[in-house]
Parts: sequence; structure tokens; C-alpha cells
Amino acid sequence: MSMKLARIARIALPLLLLAGLLAAPASAQTPVNLTVTVKDHKFQPAELAAPANVPIMLRVKNLDAKPMEFESVSLRVEKVVTPNSEGIIRIRPLAPGRYTFFDDFNPDTTGVLVVK
Repeated sequence: MSMKLARIARIALPLLLLAGLLAAPASAQTPVNLTVTVKDHKFQPAELAAPANVPIMLRVKNLDAKPMEFESVSLRVEKVVTPNSEGIIRIRPLAPGRYTFFDDFNPDTTGVLVVK
């Protein structure tokens, strides 16, 4: 490799790496961590808030003695959480709005995620 080519490579390689980092997809963003608990067939809190356009990591804690299924049509997620345990749901970055969720095993158990 010629000296001139080696010099160009030394300069260009860091610039290419930097450009790759800056062009990283939105999914590489640090997610917002939220937690919702289910006890006595009720979500606590029943309303969660999150910023728009940021991934969400939702921890669902089931403190009841029966399994529950966290489900949301608008969020396009569903997850069974066994009794006295927890599950993690990764949610894509969302546009502002209200996203309802419920326990599919107890449909009267409802909540909402408000994204602003």
C-alpha cells in the first residue's frame, strides 16, 4: 500500500465509522423503562405516560395468583405473565396518542399508555 493510500485510509476510516454511528436506526435509542403492576385484576397505575418516538421497555408485574395476558391491539402486543412473576414487553417508538391495553383473561382489567 502506498504512503498516500495509507494516509487516506487513516483519515477516511474514522470518518466512515462516525457516519455509521450517526446513521444508526431509531431502534438503537435507549428505551424508556415503564412498569405496570396487576393486583386484584387491576392495572396499577391504570395510566402510563411515555415520550413519543422513543422505544419503550414495559415491565408487567403480575402479583395475582392467576395468570394474566397483557394485550393491546393498538400496540400490537400480547404476553402471558404467570402468577407472581413479571414479563418484559419491548414496544417500538410510537407516535403521540392513547394506546389502550387490557388483560385478555379478565377483559374488565384495562389501562392506557399516553404518548406525548
